[in-house]
Amino acid sequence: MSDKTPIPLSSPEAWTFLQEHPEAKLVDIRSSMEYLFIGHPIGCIHIAWMEEPDWDINPDFEAQIKTQQTDNCPIVLICRSGNRSEKAGIQLINAGFTNIYHVTDGFEGDRDSQNHRGTLNGWRFHGLPWEQC
Repeated sequence: MSDKTPIPLSSPEAWTFLQEHPEAKLVDIRSSMEYLFIGHPIGCIHIAWMEEPDWDINPDFEAQIKTQQTDNCPIVLICRSGNRSEKAGIQLINAGFTNIYHVTDGFEGDRDSQNHRGTLNGWRFHGLPWEQC
């Protein structure tokens, strides 16, 4: 693995990691609409990496993460399926951040043969704590 990629964790591994490292921050990087209406892990911090309607990258993303990473605590990024969290993690590492992780199966998980999420893996699939607004 390149040193320019975030450390991968499945959602169950991320939950265990967060329990073993209480100083770590779980950051949901999905859009505000996803965060509010689809649901999100309980206790996470919401900092959108990209936002609708244009899906532009948040120009303040790095600065917002920096306010959360006190004493170089672990930052665990989560998105829908692990795609955006990996890319956002790479951005942070390229900007000089360290101790960056990402949830490989995200909140909703991979698509199944019918293109449905939530049936194979993901934070919700594994019954990890989450809430919906």
